[in-house]
Amino acid sequence: MPISRKTFFKGLAAGVIALPVALRALLGESHAQSQENGADVSKDVFRWKMVTTWPPNFPVIGDTCTRFAEMVKAMSGGRLEIKVFGGGELVPALEAFDAVRNGVAEMGCGAAYYWAGKAPSASFFASVPFGMNAQQMNGWLISGGGLELWEELYTPFNLIPLLGGNTGVQMGGWFNREINRVEDLKGLKMRIPGLGGRVLEKAGGAPVLLAGGEIYTGLERGVIDATEWLGPYHDRLMGFHQIAKYYYYPGWHEPGTVLEFFINKDKFAQLPPDLQAIVRTAAFAVNHWCLSEMETRNAQALAEMAADGLEIRAFSEEIMNQLRTHTAELMKEMIAGDPFAAKVYASYQQYRKLARDYADITEAAFYEGLQPDS
Repeated sequence: MPISRKTFFKGLAAGVIALPVALRALLGESHAQSQENGADVSKDVFRWKMVTTWPPNFPVIGDTCTRFAEMVKAMSGGRLEIKVFGGGELVPALEAFDAVRNGVAEMGCGAAYYWAGKAPSASFFASVPFGMNAQQMNGWLISGGGLELWEELYTPFNLIPLLGGNTGVQMGGWFNREINRVEDLKGLKMRIPGLGGRVLEKAGGAPVLLAGGEIYTGLERGVIDATEWLGPYHDRLMGFHQIAKYYYYPGWHEPGTVLEFFINKDKFAQLPPDLQAIVRTAAFAVNHWCLSEMETRNAQALAEMAADGLEIRAFSEEIMNQLRTHTAELMKEMIAGDPFAAKVYASYQQYRKLARDYADITEAAFYEGLQPDS
């Protein structure tokens, strides 16, 4: 059953605002309940495994998982320990979803669009081409009804989704050839997941889904002609600038990609109330930390690569308009044959319009008024 907003924020307040007091109260309540059952669950120690889609020790995003586990352990006084496994260490990266739903691991971390083959509407909870940015996605999911729909989508899989970070607006990608016209997209083999990949396909390209650890080799050996990844910081670490000449912007396909934790529902139900609140609170905290870290490191990395002479190009207006048209076509196709997708997209679009109208007279107007040197 989806958690109500009242319950969610009650748990959040307990963890962030008055954690010591709340923990004493919750522990006392749990202790009293356990006495009735003849056991003291406050002394129980839970040991979980988290499987991820990210390469082992992956900076920022992998750090988000580690930070989450450390926060949970600290706030629980060691009663809940979570061991993090990178993609391929326990299960293959793109099998994390099934591993958690089947109980191989208690929780996982990834991005919802990786599971679009299992649940097409999942892509809406990661990123929509030409859609909402990070702060707007947070607004929709936390305060606009999006999280309840996400929970409804994952219920048949026996999973509970939680926000687990955001990449911010991404770059358009690395290309082994110039992309000047719409025709240049035809036949292009590009690593690009989710709805962005389906839009590229409509433009004549060939989307390829590769796990992070496979992208460099794929680009180097010509398995793919282009790739998007995360942003300047991670792209530079991956070495894409060494094998692909052209770096394009903007990231039309992922304007604010939500990262996720997903938890086996039965395993979560076995936790006492205070540990459940701690898990939700830690996820809420690292969701904010991840975006802050991505914004900072990406800005620094792009400035450094530009100083080193990297040529950074903008997609032409012709290409952007064509991709936007294909995105609208795809959205119509998705909601036409899927009532749940139609419900999710209606909620998404309603919030997007609300946020856009507000942004037009706040942030957009602010940026237009800035001088280059200000």
